[in-house]
Amino acid sequence: MNKNQTVVVKLGTSVLTAGSRCLNKAHIVELVRQCARLHANGHRIIIVTSGAIAAGREHLNYPDLPTTIASKQLLAAVGQSRLIQLWEQLFSIYAINIGQMLLTRADLEDRERFLNAQDTLRALLDNQIIPVINENDAVATAEIKVGDNDNLSALAAVLAEADKLLLLTDQTGLFTADPRYHADAELISDITCIDDKIRALAGESVSGLGTGGMITKIQAADIACRAGIDVIIAAGSRPNVIEDVIENQSVGTHFHAVEIPLENRKRWIFGAPPAGDIIVDEGAVIAIEQRGSSLLPKGILQVKGNFSRGEVVRILSLDDRVLAHGVSRYSSDAIKMIAGHHSQQISAILGYEYGAVAVHRDDMIIR
Repeated sequence: MNKNQTVVVKLGTSVLTAGSRCLNKAHIVELVRQCARLHANGHRIIIVTSGAIAAGREHLNYPDLPTTIASKQLLAAVGQSRLIQLWEQLFSIYAINIGQMLLTRADLEDRERFLNAQDTLRALLDNQIIPVINENDAVATAEIKVGDNDNLSALAAVLAEADKLLLLTDQTGLFTADPRYHADAELISDITCIDDKIRALAGESVSGLGTGGMITKIQAADIACRAGIDVIIAAGSRPNVIEDVIENQSVGTHFHAVEIPLENRKRWIFGAPPAGDIIVDEGAVIAIEQRGSSLLPKGILQVKGNFSRGEVVRILSLDDRVLAHGVSRYSSDAIKMIAGHHSQQISAILGYEYGAVAVHRDDMIIR
């Protein structure tokens, strides 16, 4: 065995159901067996599980419900307890305790709540308890949802400062073309840079059983790799797939972590949803991208959205290209007032100031 690792294992609905309408308990037992063996060897395993809605639908005997958010929340409310009971029962076979964590993006966008969630996760791991994480679909609204468990698993990996994120799906990895329609499509084994070409390969691959697809897996890989975490997309049906990943065997598509990962504070910035946009001129684009500068009020052309001081915003060029995410030192109303002005004028315009920059370089992540 390799040195002990912290690994987040994300299990999609298509994996948990093995393509059927109900949870495939025989297959889930096999996944638990792999996790239990790794756990016994000192590895720290975190599970991000889909399947609450599928479990609820199965328990209620596939009711005919309207296609509304309330119906999905109803199924999640019923299914969440069934799902966690199943995980608890199966891990108890190996005398392993689990701890449930229900998260929403709201728990991760606020710095203090992010740290609280991180403390809880660490406490579970330090006490040899396997965290089982899911989104709190029963109460989450569109505004506070992560929206899919791929991105949730990436944020969980950031919380845990994990070594690897394993995204198990019904596909064997990312291909050069959609293998459903192109017989000559080839599996891409290694990816060192996630660019527009890689994103384009994701297509619209969605099984119809869950909320994710290959696109959300690429998004998740981008988040995790920037935080220094290796990401592997692999087929959940592959025998011993979790153990093989721990052993660094070639499995699925391996997205390699960046060599210089983001520091902890910037990991949080990347995970937090942007509360608004700041559009900047060409001079600011050059200063940010080429000179590593902070964003000054002088280079700001426009502000979109309403945000408070301390919230995360996107910094965009005039052609809508995302340059960076960063923490704004001023509210949207204040930035509208100082936009286009020199930093020395901030105090005179606002009657106060929080420094000479709108977004400091230390609080910024270049995209």
